[in-house]
Amino acid sequence: MAKKTKQGIHELYTEDPEKADWLVWGRKTDPITRRGFLTKSSLLAMTAVLGANIPFANNMLGGLIPAALAQSDGSFEIPGKDGLIVLNDKPINAETPPHLLDDDITPANRFFIRNNGIPPAPEEIDLSTWTLEISGESCQNPATFSLEQLKQQFKHYTYQLQLECGGNGRSEFNPPAKGNQWSIGAIGCAQWTGVRLKDVLAFCGLKTDAVYIGYYGADTHLSGDPNQIPISRGVPMAKALEDETLIAWAMNGENIPLHNGYPLRLVIAGWPASTSGKWLTRIVIRNQVHDGPKMAGQSYRVPCNTVAPGTRVPDEDMCIIESMPVKSIVTFPQSGITHELGKPLAVRGHAWAGDLQVNELYISNDFGMTWKKADLKPPVNRLAWQRWNATVEFPKTGYYEVWARAVDSQGRSQPMVLPGWNPKGYLNNACHRIAIQVVSAA
Repeated sequence: MAKKTKQGIHELYTEDPEKADWLVWGRKTDPITRRGFLTKSSLLAMTAVLGANIPFANNMLGGLIPAALAQSDGSFEIPGKDGLIVLNDKPINAETPPHLLDDDITPANRFFIRNNGIPPAPEEIDLSTWTLEISGESCQNPATFSLEQLKQQFKHYTYQLQLECGGNGRSEFNPPAKGNQWSIGAIGCAQWTGVRLKDVLAFCGLKTDAVYIGYYGADTHLSGDPNQIPISRGVPMAKALEDETLIAWAMNGENIPLHNGYPLRLVIAGWPASTSGKWLTRIVIRNQVHDGPKMAGQSYRVPCNTVAPGTRVPDEDMCIIESMPVKSIVTFPQSGITHELGKPLAVRGHAWAGDLQVNELYISNDFGMTWKKADLKPPVNRLAWQRWNATVEFPKTGYYEVWARAVDSQGRSQPMVLPGWNPKGYLNNACHRIAIQVVSAA
């Protein structure tokens, strides 16, 4: 007799969200409105699991696991980090739970980790001998700088800049996309100190045919082969020459943590964080789109035109990701709290929009049927995330979800559910949501 196996709710929703709705709750999805239809028995099943009635149950979207059940748990000890959830250990990749991202400036110990190779060992890093080479076919005067020369020769700048992994939110894609199954925490906004890349490039000189820059770092390929490069990406000259693009040596006034690029890295905010090369040793000025590892094929690319879920897209029909989409998170309170009926609930978080600014932030407690405008602060400087605050009131006891939705300066809004599918699971900017249990006063 074949052995019976148990399948968890997360696995079911990953494989087929609508089927999971039916198997777990007996809920069907309206193909037009995308709202989930709950029968009396299926509503009882869901309220039993959540431990409360659901006042706006009829507004719930089909194919979405309730936020109270969608939370990851477990942590992994990484030196210098606190509370991060590890998704992979070869190489180390770890994200930060949203409630640990509540600071206006992300602390170093809470900043996510995205590695493609193996970082240099601490004993291999000698600040007195570390150098940065500027070269390439479109560089007029190639040069090599020591760390001390960089610090002495060029003016220092400090900006608060957000970096986000291009695959942040990948875990929600269906069909599932390969790669680290990031949920919402591959984002951080720290203060970075260094010199402007444009000042260094101006010193070395740009030829008239310069169109792109690329970087190389001191990390080692996972195979251990020193002749293989784990990653070498870049950006067009216009992005490279922005004031906020830095060659940085400090995060929040201290040395950058090893896993975040110590002792030197690029910081190119608003674009996938893979463009912000770590353990920086070389920058090349190119007369073509940079062709280093993870620049071609399907890496950090999405279909140039929209495709149906599961479509196999040829490499030539994939376009390089540039500015990241508008997005927001709820950082307070932590999902799953219990709240007393009759008391307003303070809610807050952050919002960002790639190269753009966020103009508006809305919240909903009825699964997106109605929205309330939140108070939104301007960024402290260009390409920093923005703090938002709101209060929520609940009409009666039960299970609620608080959703956040940001709108950028060009009027583009976060979608309520997963945006257009792509083979690698990039650019998911669906609304973040947290679970709240509202109970009667004692």
